Amino acid sequence: MRISIFGLGYVGTVCAACLSSDGHQVIGVDVSPTKVDLVNRGLSPIIEADVFPRVTQAVGERRLWATSDARAAMLESELTMICVGTPSQSNGSLDLSRVRAACEQIGAALGEKDAYHVVVVRSTMLPGSMRDVVLPTLEVASGKKAGRDFGLCVNPEFMREGTAVWDFRHPPKTVIGEIDERSGDTLLQLYLGIDAPVIRTRIEIAEMVKYTDNAWHAVKVAFANEIGNISKASGVDGQSVMEIFCKDTKLNLSSYYLRPGFAFGGSCLPKDLRALTYKGRMLDLELPLLSSVLRSNQVQLEKGIRMVLDKGHRRVGVLGISFKAGTDDLRESPLVDLIEHLLGKGCELKVYDRNVRLAALMGANRDFIMNRIPHIAALLAPDMAQVVQFADTLVIGNGDPEFQEVLANVRPDQTVVDLVRINGGCSRENYEGICW
Repeated sequence: MRISIFGLGYVGTVCAACLSSDGHQVIGVDVSPTKVDLVNRGLSPIIEADVFPRVTQAVGERRLWATSDARAAMLESELTMICVGTPSQSNGSLDLSRVRAACEQIGAALGEKDAYHVVVVRSTMLPGSMRDVVLPTLEVASGKKAGRDFGLCVNPEFMREGTAVWDFRHPPKTVIGEIDERSGDTLLQLYLGIDAPVIRTRIEIAEMVKYTDNAWHAVKVAFANEIGNISKASGVDGQSVMEIFCKDTKLNLSSYYLRPGFAFGGSCLPKDLRALTYKGRMLDLELPLLSSVLRSNQVQLEKGIRMVLDKGHRRVGVLGISFKAGTDDLRESPLVDLIEHLLGKGCELKVYDRNVRLAALMGANRDFIMNRIPHIAALLAPDMAQVVQFADTLVIGNGDPEFQEVLANVRPDQTVVDLVRINGGCSRENYEGICW
């Protein structure tokens, strides 16, 4: 394929080196004469393992060259990658001026082309940037329509400095956000020889994935450091603690718990977080990440309460009251807090949970509901149908399989607030998911 790459910085140079070594014809485009000259002399503009020999070989074999002439590069290529920088501004927002300038140049050249051309953005941008900046700039400059006259994709990169070439060849995933199928099909041809899961999705989702990855990596570093600080202050080897922690790939290093939804609860997580942050205070340690987790959980609880109240209905039915499906444990269940807040706002409630039946409860769970929340015990209905019939707003509180058919049977005048995404789908009329 004939490819033009706008921006010969870190990402652009690595992509140019790898794609040209795969046999593609690559034209690098940059406003810096120094970078253009370096590439054309077979030298790399960046210091990165394994890039230099690939650039030297590709230039020598006339599969890679560079220019400052954006129009010429566009007219001589069929796919364009935008790899320009998106630096932070003083308030934390992104400076997209380089992306916009590249799109103006690309769009102007697109207006001169009859052949189908695909524009691929690899620069890291916040969700909505394609819709608000890239797409309109390209369409205005070209006079053409994206998805009809030219292709448009987002293709986030997952390369680490120091191992970028290896990461390009062995990515954890290949994500293609596409405006249409034809655009994605064209881009996919670049990655057919790479053994990695391919995810083709909406453009906005692909934009968000890159930020999600990097935010998670930052959280992991901060988490490990705070655990290390508590450990050392307690006379414990933090490295050994985290080595054992990382052995658990069933829960700790897995997709478990990484599903957006309602607040956490139960007899372990809130209690143990409070104890750990208390220990930190006793050791005169600052633990900003761990100390903020319970507050973050409270914010999610408050969001769920607002969602229900904003529906404006007095009669509310709650399906599921235990903190997760398959248990009768109500201790620190966020659904108990939600119900108590709704009662305090004057709502009438009925609640159903097949695992929470007074006649069957024993021990600590029975004591808790009878002594701590007897007012909620009085709201328990014997079957789901009674709650569904009663409610104007129906809240799905946990993922019990019994609730999966509820959405198909709600009345047109009912609204549903789903805190667990009981059977897929995004928010729509009369149905609202808390995170989807």
